[in-house]
This record gives sequence, structure tokens and C-alpha cells, in this order.
Amino acid sequence: MRYLPHTQEDIAAMLKAVRIDSLEGLFAHIPDDCRRKEALNVPEHLTEWELNDHMDTLAGSMAVSPDYKVFMGAGSYEHYIPSAVSFLLGRSEFVTAYTPYQPEVSQGTLQAIYEYQTLTCRLLGMEVANASQYDGASSLAEAMLMAIRVSRKKAVAVSRAIHPLYRRVLETYFEPTDLEIRELPYLSDGTTDLSPL
Repeated sequence: MRYLPHTQEDIAAMLKAVRIDSLEGLFAHIPDDCRRKEALNVPEHLTEWELNDHMDTLAGSMAVSPDYKVFMGAGSYEHYIPSAVSFLLGRSEFVTAYTPYQPEVSQGTLQAIYEYQTLTCRLLGMEVANASQYDGASSLAEAMLMAIRVSRKKAVAVSRAIHPLYRRVLETYFEPTDLEIRELPYLSDGTTDLSPL
């Protein structure tokens, strides 16, 4: 949200509404010895562009520049995001992947999910794709549970290359069951080693 300062007319109208003559009147109830007399030592204001440059300069003096490896963010780092993404994320039907219970009032959401699933199937050559999941970690767990139901087996194989937080969620799903998770190592090129299978 942008900051839009009040005009002098706005200020005058507000002062009139609370029946005081000036902004100083707002602080009249504060004891004099509790009030700061000297002006604050605040630098001149900066434009948004100048402030961004200033913050970049400050950040450049810290060990968080691209020259260093950064591990905070759990895998989500600086990357280019097209402006279309921000626009689409602002649309109500994309705010959540949760399937609505009232289709008669949620046609936009259902249409968006249908289009997404159709495109995903075409891109990946799949017969079916599910879009009604909350996040990647719970989607992984749900996919593993579905694989167990379909195959009627008691174990799943998961690559250690999968994000550790995703694997933790999977373990949480499987913990109260008698199902087994077998972790597969990955090779130096990042691909999963399938030889243990």
C-alpha cells in the first residue's frame, strides 16, 4: 500500500472534528517534562528509488550478497518473477487451491482448477493431475498414500534429494501407521540412485 499524506484541508477538517486548533493540541495532556524539546536527528527523506539504493548499499556491507552462499529461505531464493505472476496471485480463485464446497458460487475457482489440471496433463503426458492440494509437502504425502492404496504395498521409496522439510511432513503422515518409508540416496549429479530398488 502506498503512503498518501493528508492535505492541509484534510488536517484542518480532522482538527475541527476533535475541536482543537492545531496538532499541538493533540499532545497538550502530556506533561511538559515528558516531552522531547529538541528536533529529532532524522536525515532528509528519500524517494522510493533512493531508499532501495540505500538499502542495497547497506546490504552490500553484510555477508548476504550473491558472492556468499545463503542457506536461509529453505530453498526459496532471489529469482525473477514475471509481473503476470503477481497479477494472477491477486485473483481470488488462485489465493487457495482448496476445492470449494459450493460449486454454484465458485465457478471461477473450479474453472481455474480444471484449466490447470488439463494443462498439467498435457505438459506432463499424464492421464490425471490433481490441483486441490495445499502445498508441495502435503501433496507429496497424499501422493504416497495414494500409491500405497493403489499398489496395496506397505512401503514407499523416496529420494533423499527431496527437500528435507517435505520428507518431514511425509514422516508425520506415516508415523501413526504401519507403513514404511525407504529413502533412496542420490548421486553426485543430483539424480536419485535407483540401484537399491
